[in-house]
Amino acid sequence: MLENMPDDVSAKLRDAVGQAIGQLHGIYILAQNEVGLVLVDMHAAHERILYERLKRRLDEGGLKPQPLLVPVTLRVGQETADLVEEQAVFLRAIGLDVVRRGPAEVGLVGVPAELLDSDVESLLRDVLGDLAVGESGEATGNRVRDRIEHILGNMGCKAAIKAGRRLQLAEMNALLRDMEGTPRAGHCNHGRPSWVQVDVAALDRMFMRGQ
Repeated sequence: MLENMPDDVSAKLRDAVGQAIGQLHGIYILAQNEVGLVLVDMHAAHERILYERLKRRLDEGGLKPQPLLVPVTLRVGQETADLVEEQAVFLRAIGLDVVRRGPAEVGLVGVPAELLDSDVESLLRDVLGDLAVGESGEATGNRVRDRIEHILGNMGCKAAIKAGRRLQLAEMNALLRDMEGTPRAGHCNHGRPSWVQVDVAALDRMFMRGQ
């Protein structure tokens, strides 16, 4: 039987997603556990892990930017450069240290530690796009939190492992262990399943064993 496991399975089972045995087409991690075969969409799983980490750090005292070894300068247009100045406090609240460099240029000098290895230029452009779309007056209370979480979710998606990246077994197992300690690890930030289980009985039926 092919099934998507419950989101809270990591709280109920130890090593729920098992041990990695390989990778399929640079998209899926194949693992085995006591039930049978586990297939993990590595991008979806990593996206959720990053998103929950960013939210936790925000709640524990804020997302403090880590300096980039090489700051990034972007040409963005005057309206967007103005937006960066207007939203400087908000950007720092989500861990992005962005400064204006000129009439139509901005510099990214720091990002959350979890995102240091990502394509930070593309990430910033996406965040600025989200901010531009959301520029319709000042939001307060829950609306601010919703806005922050929406942007953090997109940041997690942008920084997550991409299809085609080859991982070593140790890297795959590290991702599986992170999944087991992450809330709502059964789905990505957009609601797609991040892993499914195929039990041994289902595999036996596929190969007509015992018939």
